Amino acid sequence: MAESIRYMATGRRKTAVARVILLPGEGKVVVNGRRFEDYFLEEGLRVAVRKPLVATENADKFDIRVNVFGGGMHGQADAAKLGVARALLIYNAELRPQLRKGGFLTRDPRAKERKKYGQKGARKRFQFSKR
Repeated sequence: MAESIRYMATGRRKTAVARVILLPGEGKVVVNGRRFEDYFLEEGLRVAVRKPLVATENADKFDIRVNVFGGGMHGQADAAKLGVARALLIYNAELRPQLRKGGFLTRDPRAKERKKYGQKGARKRFQFSKR
């Protein structure tokens, strides 16, 4: 089967990277070759991935294929959400105001702060002793 129309985009969050492909369809989602419900077990994560589609009223127009790696479940879900939003922009650039208003086009820059030498962690220090 030749897939002529498809919209591809990449989303990132923390150390997770998601490659998203939007295909014309009826709203089916496949993540890493597994069913959506089998990959993202929490309902909140599934809702987050679909949010850009729901906000732009395209939820039943596209099938989503996601290839995601790195990070944890929440990071992967947020990376997929950004990828879906970017793919929607490729599909129709006029959706930008709606996606921008919902905050779907902003990459969350927060990441884990590195551990510093001479300290117990990134911020926590060893106990100070005056004497």
